[in-house]
Amino acid sequence: MSMRIRTSALTALTVAGLAAGTVLTAPAAGAAAKAAAPTFLSASQLPPHPTSSWTAGPVTEGFPEELGLCVSVEGLPSYDYRHRQFWTDLDTTAVQLTVVTGTADQAKNLAKHYDDLVRTCADRIDESSPDVEAEGRDYGRLPVEEGARVRGLHTETSWGASDIALMSVGRDGRTVTVVKWGQMGDFRDAPVAAFKKTTSTAVDKLY
Repeated sequence: MSMRIRTSALTALTVAGLAAGTVLTAPAAGAAAKAAAPTFLSASQLPPHPTSSWTAGPVTEGFPEELGLCVSVEGLPSYDYRHRQFWTDLDTTAVQLTVVTGTADQAKNLAKHYDDLVRTCADRIDESSPDVEAEGRDYGRLPVEEGARVRGLHTETSWGASDIALMSVGRDGRTVTVVKWGQMGDFRDAPVAAFKKTTSTAVDKLY
């Protein structure tokens, strides 16, 4: 992985084995590229790290591989995907994806699809890899724009690697954003309250 993102044992899991879910049917979103580009989080808006500051990478076209464990573009139209990576001097990383669709209905369906993928991610990991145990948690909805939901995912390998991630999916009009925070650890290390604030900020500042 680029930009200091720690390579863990989970990166060996193939997206093809995990990216199950309902395939959305929608017309090509050629008009979406003409929309105003959504605004991304800044480094200071990530959950504070106790010993290191955050660094933000540039906004980049395309879908980030860091979301491939739970979320993918498989079976989806050619929407306008952009992302931004964040990292600290240690092992904590984050990424934000924005997806501009053609209509609000398409965005609503896409947000549900992505949330379903995050919700079922732990089960798919358990089924695809006997060496990894995964647990997901639902931290609830947030009342921002058209709504957002925060979930957590803990994975532990048979050789002792333990990783915790927080993920959220939110929508503003015809734009969907996905935010992921991750580091080594378990649910006790997850800054849920701070991540909820980050998610609300991410959705609210899209436009």
